[in-house]
Amino acid sequence: MTEKSLKQMRNEINKVDKQIVVLLNQRAKLSIEIGKLKTGENLEIYDPSQESKVFRDLCEINSGPLPEESLRKIFCEILSASKALQLPVKVAYLGPDASFSHLATESHFGKSVLLSPQQGILDVFDRVEKREAQLGVVPVENSLEGTVKLTLDCLISTPLEIIDEIYLPINHSLISIRKGLDGLEKVYSHPQALAQCQGWLRKNLPLCSLHEMESTAKAVQMALEDDKIAAVGSREAALKYGLNIIAGGIEDYSSNMTRFLVIGKGANEPTGMDKTSVLFGTRHEPGALYHSLQPFVEKEINLLKIVSHPIRGRMWEYLFFVDFAGHAKDEEIVECLKSLQDKCTFVKILGSYPRGDSKL
Repeated sequence: MTEKSLKQMRNEINKVDKQIVVLLNQRAKLSIEIGKLKTGENLEIYDPSQESKVFRDLCEINSGPLPEESLRKIFCEILSASKALQLPVKVAYLGPDASFSHLATESHFGKSVLLSPQQGILDVFDRVEKREAQLGVVPVENSLEGTVKLTLDCLISTPLEIIDEIYLPINHSLISIRKGLDGLEKVYSHPQALAQCQGWLRKNLPLCSLHEMESTAKAVQMALEDDKIAAVGSREAALKYGLNIIAGGIEDYSSNMTRFLVIGKGANEPTGMDKTSVLFGTRHEPGALYHSLQPFVEKEINLLKIVSHPIRGRMWEYLFFVDFAGHAKDEEIVECLKSLQDKCTFVKILGSYPRGDSKL
């Protein structure tokens, strides 16, 4: 390619960039007007159903060469900036900065939202319930280690709803002031992170004691204080706090993913690609669970997950969390849930929301 042709190509790119800026500002003006309408009608600024439709429509018309993943990231930031112009949206999450909850929150909402790190999952629910944050992000399950029980405990009593879900691939690193394994005596991390790396830790640091922390990022902060301590956490946490990555990819299985819930107030409209979560209790008698699941069979509703959860203070009695395909406003699901209520001691609809991408 000659210097002249390179210059011509750059001039063409400059023209396109200017057009993009003009169009982005046109879009921003429309977003501001939409924000005024939402405020006037007392509607939430964040609308998961609409954003899901935006992404789906964009991916359908994308003919490349820009990959779908890149397109999603670009428009994630465009939508994030648009929400900030309408009304600043505050999102509470399990902190501190560079925790996996932080990474999930930022990847989903972009960098223009107001982030509010919290010390624990209970604090996230509390902030959103008190409207000190419009939304909250909490981990609910990991593909290797299963359900986060504290999140389920909170869902039982909260008035909030699940309004969206986020899937985040999890890659763990061993992080320390040190540059090698020699001299390490303790490893700190969130209990699920330690469990996800237990094989690597047993093989490479068999003499180190393991210590549980409320988050991986908090563990990385602990590693700042003592060169005998290592943390299991994200690469981003190591970079943020200026520590060394002794080893990367130490999770025992590469297909490691965590699902997060977005909690808040307000119901979603159906998108055609939805998931509904419910909580129900059965009578303490033989066949109770079997009979409670019959409505799903009769209506041919696809169950995506079922988890039993012990009822506190009532020995050997359980609640059941169920995720299934579809929206609570769908006709067959309305009928299913009515039948479910007839068969159970109680039913709580936790929310209907667009299905996240679990194949990231």
